[in-house]
Amino acid sequence: MTTPILSINCGKAVPFRGTESSAIAKRPATDPVHVATLGLAGDEQADLSVHGGPEKAIHHYPADHYEWWRQAVGHHPLLSAPGGFGENISTHGLTEDAVCIGDKWRLGSALVEVTQGRQPCWKLDHRFDGAAVMKSMIRSRRSGWYYRVLEEGEVAAGDVMQLVDRPFADWSVARVFGLLIAGDHKQDPQGLDALAAVSALSGAWIRRRAALVGPSG
Repeated sequence: MTTPILSINCGKAVPFRGTESSAIAKRPATDPVHVATLGLAGDEQADLSVHGGPEKAIHHYPADHYEWWRQAVGHHPLLSAPGGFGENISTHGLTEDAVCIGDKWRLGSALVEVTQGRQPCWKLDHRFDGAAVMKSMIRSRRSGWYYRVLEEGEVAAGDVMQLVDRPFADWSVARVFGLLIAGDHKQDPQGLDALAAVSALSGAWIRRRAALVGPSG
């Protein structure tokens, strides 16, 4: 499986809603970008307690969803170009149903691994001028996903992403997001139990699964 990269996006932390700061505003890089363990060179995260780090080093959001969002929130200027959702990578043809936790992808010359879906927060609503983006993202499972970096390298728009390995083919990002974020564990406790075997899951979502299972799990 291969797909071309439409855009590589980076951003710096800037003031955001009063005393808050955020690096959610990403802009396309015009030159190749170094992919390091903690993310893309020239990219930042403002609140490292919930963003960034080795297990959420790079955020990928499908350009495929932009038309759906235009219907949901209107033709907002942020939906006219990649980076509207703070994503580092924009592609067509890969969505949460088609990408699995633990997938290893060749990203330019780097090697990355899918760790979890994005858990949306209030900053998306603020960025879209009060639209209920966070709630709509959870309900629709249009979350995007994160990568950890296994091998550093370089990447640029126009490079082709290539799937190298898929050890957990039953565990799409959409399925895991549904279980851990969207409430599907209530109807599928067996799935929540079985998720324990997905060793590539991020530490944060391993702990979230354990909390949903409770002391016996």
